[in-house]
Amino acid sequence: MTQMFYPGGHGGFHGGHGSSRTTCRAALAAAACLLAAHVATAQAPTAPLGLGRAATADEIRALDIDAAPDGRGLPLGRGTAAEGSPIYAAKCASCHGVKGEGGTAERLVGRNDGDSFAFATNARLVRTIGSYWPYATTLYDYTARSMPFSQPGTLTPDETYGLVAYLLFLNGVIPEGAVMNQASLPKVAMPARDHFVPDNRQGGPTVR
Repeated sequence: MTQMFYPGGHGGFHGGHGSSRTTCRAALAAAACLLAAHVATAQAPTAPLGLGRAATADEIRALDIDAAPDGRGLPLGRGTAAEGSPIYAAKCASCHGVKGEGGTAERLVGRNDGDSFAFATNARLVRTIGSYWPYATTLYDYTARSMPFSQPGTLTPDETYGLVAYLLFLNGVIPEGAVMNQASLPKVAMPARDHFVPDNRQGGPTVR
């Protein structure tokens, strides 16, 4: 009579369930040990690989161009709306519209009635520089780093100040003849400014 063997079954396969469990536990323990060893190796400090070099002061300076809300980081330069208008027409209008009304890129110009900020409950409100941005310096920072879309970072400080002045004028935030520079731009009171608060969290055990 032929005896049938079923792995892990109830028949004549001696060392069935108990042997399988023992083997699985051993395999899992071995895998855990290998994983722990791999993690320890990955976290262990490694010697320098000899790749790359330290950035020079000029290279760091070229990248360190962010502008803070209080004006820190803004470069020397100046611009007015009249000076920024032809620059906008040449480098911005094709994407953002002739008067900032929007096109293939975001709408930039427009205010809501009473400068309403009820964006959470009113889907008809427009988000533009004049209705939503809290700091005029952010407009300089973003424009200088990211625009024009096809040639970011190519605008001079004077061109950027001119564009900023033109966009602020179109949004009714500053008069047409106002000069924007590193001293005057941080003083511009944006309509939405009071709807934002600084993030003053310092990290550590307490997060406010």
